[in-house]
Amino acid sequence: MTLQTLLPDGWKAPIGYANGIVAPAGARIVFVAGQVGWNAQQIFESEELAPQFEQALRNVLTVLAQAGGRPEHICRMTAYCCDKPGYLAVRKQLGAVWRQLMGNHYPAMSMIFVSDLLDHPGKIELEATAAVPAA
Repeated sequence: MTLQTLLPDGWKAPIGYANGIVAPAGARIVFVAGQVGWNAQQIFESEELAPQFEQALRNVLTVLAQAGGRPEHICRMTAYCCDKPGYLAVRKQLGAVWRQLMGNHYPAMSMIFVSDLLDHPGKIELEATAAVPAA
């Protein structure tokens, strides 16, 4: 199954995300709730943004795997972060984590900066929508 990336004529290619994605007919849609940077026992092992991002992304991929999905099936991801200066300071690190776990797959994405997250000391939360091939 291949997702189609949308890039309107004349638009500059986005860096690190897609403007839109088309999933093929018959794919199962999987919605992954917001995942923060805690482990399976809901314990934060770090208060730093980069390790929390890595754990949150691993959590998204673990939930997705329960539906038979893989990173390349993610169509949309939204990130909520409560530390914009911290995010900008570790952006390169986050890119390396992304490539390690997601490869060169970039879904349609939004980054939203918020005042706080429910789960303390969470700094970032990721939610995703995926199109998984029908069984």
